[in-house]
Amino acid sequence: MTSYLQIADDEKGHELDLFCVPRHYENDLEKVIIPHGLIMDRTERLARDIIQDMGGHHIVALCVLKGGYKFFADLLDYIKALNQNSDKSVPLTVDFIRVKSYCNDKSTNSVKVIGGDELSSLSGKNVLIVEDIVETGRTMQTLLSLLSECNPKMVKVVSLLVKRTPRSSGYRPDYIGFEVPDAFLVGYALDYNEYFRDLSHICILNDQAKEKYKV
Repeated sequence: MTSYLQIADDEKGHELDLFCVPRHYENDLEKVIIPHGLIMDRTERLARDIIQDMGGHHIVALCVLKGGYKFFADLLDYIKALNQNSDKSVPLTVDFIRVKSYCNDKSTNSVKVIGGDELSSLSGKNVLIVEDIVETGRTMQTLLSLLSECNPKMVKVVSLLVKRTPRSSGYRPDYIGFEVPDAFLVGYALDYNEYFRDLSHICILNDQAKEKYKV
C-alpha cells in the first residue's frame, strides 16, 4: 500500500509572516500549507523508497514539465546521494516531457502532451515518471496510455502531491509525497498561469490572486 503524509481538509496551515515569502506575493496567498523543509524531508524518503523498489535496474527518470522540475531536481539529488553513499547504486538517465491540462484555475478535459514523439526511445526501459501533482488523474492516465504504446519494461509514477477531489478518476501513483485538500496550491514550482514558481513553500492561493493573474 502506498504511504503518504496526509494534509487534512481543516489543516490550519502556517501564517505567512513566519516564513520567507517574496514580497510581491504577500497579498496573494492565504497561508503556507507545506513548508519547504518538510517537502525536502519527504522527498528524501521517497528517493530511498524508489531505490529500494527499482534498485538494480537502469532507471530513466522522466520529468513532467513545467511544474515537476523542482521536485524532479531535488528527488534526483537525493537519489544521487544514495548512489554515492551506499553499496547498491542505480544507473540513472533523464528525459523530459511537457503536459498541459489547465486554463487559469480549472483543469480542462483536453490533455496536451508535448514531446510525445520522442517517447519511443523508452522502449524496453525502466521508467520513473516524476510529477508535481495528480488531481483528477486523467492527465497521468493519458500519459501512461501513450507510454504503454512504446513498450517500456517497467513504469512507476512518483507525485509530490495527490489532491483529494470528487473529480478524481481513482488513479493513484506508485509513490506519493503528500495527500492534500481540494484547494488551488502554488509554490515549489507549482504555478498559476506561470506565476508563483519562484515560491519555496507550497501555499494556498487566495481568490483575489486568481483574478489578479487571470489570463
